[in-house]
Amino acid sequence: MMVFLGLGWSVFSQQDPVLMRIGGKDVLRSEFEYNYNRDKASLAPKYAAPEKYAERFVNFKLKVAAAEAAGLDTALAFRERVEGYRSRLIKSYLTDTVVTEKAARRLYDKMKSGHRAGQVRVSHIFKYLPQNVSGAALRDAVARMDSIYEYLQRNPDSEAFDSCVERFSDEKQAFRVSWLQMPVEFEDVVFGLSAGEMSQPFFTPQGIHIVKVLERLEMPSFESVKEELMARRAHRHGVDSGAEAQVEKLKKEYRYTPEKTGVDELINTGRTNRTLFTLAGKNYTGHDFARFAAAYPAGVRRQLDAFIMKTVLDYENTRLEQKHPDLRCLVRDYGNRLLADKITEQEIRKRAATDEAGLQAYFEKHRSDYQWKEPRYKGIVLHGVSKRIAKQARKFLKSLPEAEWKDAIRLTFNAGAQPQIFAEQGLFAPGDNAYVDDLVFKGKDAAPMVSFPFTAVLGEKVKGPDDYREVKDRLVADYQNYLDNQWTARLRASAKVEINQEVLKTVNNH
Repeated sequence: MMVFLGLGWSVFSQQDPVLMRIGGKDVLRSEFEYNYNRDKASLAPKYAAPEKYAERFVNFKLKVAAAEAAGLDTALAFRERVEGYRSRLIKSYLTDTVVTEKAARRLYDKMKSGHRAGQVRVSHIFKYLPQNVSGAALRDAVARMDSIYEYLQRNPDSEAFDSCVERFSDEKQAFRVSWLQMPVEFEDVVFGLSAGEMSQPFFTPQGIHIVKVLERLEMPSFESVKEELMARRAHRHGVDSGAEAQVEKLKKEYRYTPEKTGVDELINTGRTNRTLFTLAGKNYTGHDFARFAAAYPAGVRRQLDAFIMKTVLDYENTRLEQKHPDLRCLVRDYGNRLLADKITEQEIRKRAATDEAGLQAYFEKHRSDYQWKEPRYKGIVLHGVSKRIAKQARKFLKSLPEAEWKDAIRLTFNAGAQPQIFAEQGLFAPGDNAYVDDLVFKGKDAAPMVSFPFTAVLGEKVKGPDDYREVKDRLVADYQNYLDNQWTARLRASAKVEINQEVLKTVNNH
């Protein structure tokens, strides 16, 4: 039931007034505006005005409510997807993107001006060495690599290097190397080589290498690699400078106050029961720190710095939706769309795809909608090795049901080593088959097939499909729309919908 309200609600006394109530649940103007502004560019003209879009929005919210009533919002998979989406979004809110981007730009410029510009494709002769390698094993590996290097110096061709990779390397495949991707020791060497140049043996934390650069690629634009650079820089250095900068801002906002006595005791003894700092009026003690430190192995000073950063960011995380309405809208809308899609899948799409009786009944009722603008040819095209064979096949098939035609050709004319007939059976529109165009639709002459030069046809012109399965793809889509309209009507009949027209007039105009 739809009710249009006048000034029954307080419209202008609220910064974000209630625009509508659906099944007793309030919908604020901000939520409607977010959805309307997101969809506006793709709306058909008849839905472009807010009052027209409201109908579509109500239908969407009713489906979300149906999903919630079915408990879909409590499913673990749903909660994990929404939380994962939010986790990806909040990264930009918990870091100072200006600081992070400046750091990435400095790194990019340094790379571009130095020998690390671009990307290299390399192949290497590599021997893995464990951290606890014995002195004897290390000497053997070095001697082996020196011997290989001397051999390659005498035989500088690519075939010799490839052969050594295949025989001696623990890594057989060539690969590409970008900045901040491999250990520093590896990058220092490979980015200093020209295409085709080979390194001397050198060590990395993984083992010992002889590398050959196969190809050097140009440095891409900063914008295309900015995100990757920021992520790799944070991974290598263990902390994001943008996050550090953001934490310093948040400390001031939430009145972070260190307690020197507790901090000194922790640093000097490794433990304390005292307060270490306060944040937003709450004390954080040595007990809180101990729980964090148990899962963060490092020196006490580093553990404390990480604990402070995590505490500040965790607190900010709890307030993000309150501080940033855009984040609240994004997460809410993502969840609502998941719910609406899931309930529609259950109620409509699965049923429409498998309800053969319903599809047939819908087709029979709307058969005229599936008539073609021009006739089609339903039948078989027979290409024979001789004119006699083609005529025999056509005459033979006349006495059989269409469903048996292909099997009859296979068993009767093509059972031997040399097939006598090539057959094409189906529903042909003009332009689908050159031989049907020639012999049925009287189009231009079709060139005979080389191995089967004699062609005959058997079938009839039809104005529309005889069976719903001939138009099943289109029929399923239409049947889905039919079921969806029925379902939406039931949802509307079971829920009271109230729209405050005065608030609706203020959408994007307040």
